[in-house]
Amino acid sequence: MASFPAELKYTKDHEWARIDGNRVKVGITQHAVDQLGDITLVNLDAKVGARLEVGKAFGTVESVKAVSDLYAPLSGTIVEINKSLDANPELINESPYDKGWMVVIEISGTADDLLDVAAYTAHVEAG
Repeated sequence: MASFPAELKYTKDHEWARIDGNRVKVGITQHAVDQLGDITLVNLDAKVGARLEVGKAFGTVESVKAVSDLYAPLSGTIVEINKSLDANPELINESPYDKGWMVVIEISGTADDLLDVAAYTAHVEAG
């Protein structure tokens, strides 16, 4: 069982959120990476300036096993995209919480519905 960084917030869809004021850096968890296998492509449908709604898909990740949707953990506007993933999607496998981040969202609203590390760990363990 993977351990998850305590300073992050999580969704039941296995995205993580690093909150810094009104900006949130988003990626997928180590658990998601483990389930997907080697990531081969990241397709972010949304662009900088696009408005995201919590729970709505904003792209996909493709792996040797499957294609999986990426869901916005919070509502807001994309202010930055990790362009490194275009040429190096394997950064997600190597460093899902650091170099493998996907987007930065300037949020509108709160992060109250996100899970803390204990709740996310329990969710993963419940399978």
